[in-house]
Amino acid sequence: MKFFIDTANLGDIAEAQALGVLDGVTTNPSLMAKEGITGAENILAHYQKICDLVDGDVSAEVISTDFEGMVEEGEKLAALHPQIVVKLPLIADGIKACKYFSDKGIRTNVTLVFSAGQALLAAKAGATYVSPFIGRLDDISTDGLNLIAEIRQIYDNYAFDTQILAASVRHTMHVIDCAKLGSDVMTGPLSSIKGLLKHPLTDSGLAKFLEDYKKGN
Repeated sequence: MKFFIDTANLGDIAEAQALGVLDGVTTNPSLMAKEGITGAENILAHYQKICDLVDGDVSAEVISTDFEGMVEEGEKLAALHPQIVVKLPLIADGIKACKYFSDKGIRTNVTLVFSAGQALLAAKAGATYVSPFIGRLDDISTDGLNLIAEIRQIYDNYAFDTQILAASVRHTMHVIDCAKLGSDVMTGPLSSIKGLLKHPLTDSGLAKFLEDYKKGN
């Protein structure tokens, strides 16, 4: 399972990279705005900084909602750095753009996916990644993890190459559950990754080891 971090914060990205388990980064206009990054040129420059920090894929989202605009933006983003994956919304023109980029060998991440049918369309269009938003489904009392299971079954049935990127991951148990269900990738905040380190028996066991060591010295 690949671990992506969902942020535009360079400090969090650097910390996750230093941990040695980071495989990539996802971000979006809201996360950019949260870091005070606005304006097309500033956003492009920030994507470059992210690519310089990590070794893996960096999803960069288009703002346009029409096919021509998505193609223009996506080609500019893809040319920015080899690690860039063009992030497209799951709308009709987004699927058309996904097919266009797929035919040209440009990698894509189809985002804002909330149903198995949407995920099937993205795979048919040749998406590199599909991003079902499990946390947002949980927010409306719908089982986000069930969506991961449905997509996994469909993709396995037809041997689609599209990778399931579990997005809107909110906490550590989301990570564990997605791993159990066979999600190829998860993307979430740094806290969801660092939470995997925590167990009270690890802490108490280490404290006991150190205490016993000090007694003998």
